[in-house]
Amino acid sequence: MSLPRISRPITTTDLSARKLRHIEACLLEASQYQGVTTGLEGVAWPYRALPEVNLEDVQLGCTFLGRRLSAPVLIGAMTGGAEKSAVINRNLGLAAQRLGLGLMLGSQRVMLERPEARASFQVRGVAPDILLIGNLGAAQLLKGYGPAQLEQAAELVGADALAIHVNPLQEAMQTGGDTNWAGLLERLHDVVPQTRLPLLLKEVGHGLGADVARQVEGVGFAALDVAGAGGTSWARVEQLAETGRVYSPQLGELGIPTATAVREVRGVLPGLPLIASGGVRTGLDAARALLLGADVVAVARPLLAPALESAEAAESWLKTFIWELKVALFVGGYGSVEALRGSGLSGRSLPDLPPT
Repeated sequence: MSLPRISRPITTTDLSARKLRHIEACLLEASQYQGVTTGLEGVAWPYRALPEVNLEDVQLGCTFLGRRLSAPVLIGAMTGGAEKSAVINRNLGLAAQRLGLGLMLGSQRVMLERPEARASFQVRGVAPDILLIGNLGAAQLLKGYGPAQLEQAAELVGADALAIHVNPLQEAMQTGGDTNWAGLLERLHDVVPQTRLPLLLKEVGHGLGADVARQVEGVGFAALDVAGAGGTSWARVEQLAETGRVYSPQLGELGIPTATAVREVRGVLPGLPLIASGGVRTGLDAARALLLGADVVAVARPLLAPALESAEAAESWLKTFIWELKVALFVGGYGSVEALRGSGLSGRSLPDLPPT
């Protein structure tokens, strides 16, 4: 089928309305991959009946982008620019501050183009100490954005770093979406080294693979977020947001599963900090992603409904998630996140068991 395409540019009013529709769509089960899984369920987790470590002594603390985290967990990018977005981001900021975790904001384009939307992204008032990562779309780099806009986006919210998201499939599903991507790699090579803050490259849920890792090697990114397939499909979200139904389910299933994405990117870029996101739903998922080579994991959609309720609800969900991660390390015989990373799969079917 052919959907109508608008001939005028998307206005900031349109952007705000779209943000609200995205929130509503993401709460629907139809926004999730239906036939594709993350692949994390297929990663064998080592179990030791004699772990030789005490559960209470398992250390989850780690450093990411120069900031200390209480656990290798980020709250993933979700939203901004709508009234509900302000509630969500505030509650997520409070939860991150209380638990010592990091937070990634949703796309900030709307706040750069409409100053009154900036309040929905402001979380430093409730989360002064967290690792905060801003967010802008890569497609905007071909439409006039450059280092000044990237730095402004970070400065306006007090972010420590900024993610540049790549989402060609999502854009293709939008009426008036940004579908001109030729020349973007060259633009990244130009912009990233000139920007005076750490920049990350992230997908939005359809995955980064080995080919992209090779393309951006040497660009200067501080980290990559693979944002693999198996969780929220933004191709499905856009269909739901625009028409109320998924009219092209096959396109909604495209993507690189999260486990595959982590393996591929880590294989090409063994030393670059790596975030595993996309369908990470449990602490055991997180443990498996770390075993594959991720430095931290990011979780978004499972926190959406709790964050609409309260900071306490979001905090409660995260506490359970972190407890699950700690128990996984305990029964695997790992006393710390560092010990787990040191025993990664590295292409083998099973990791070596940790030394006693």
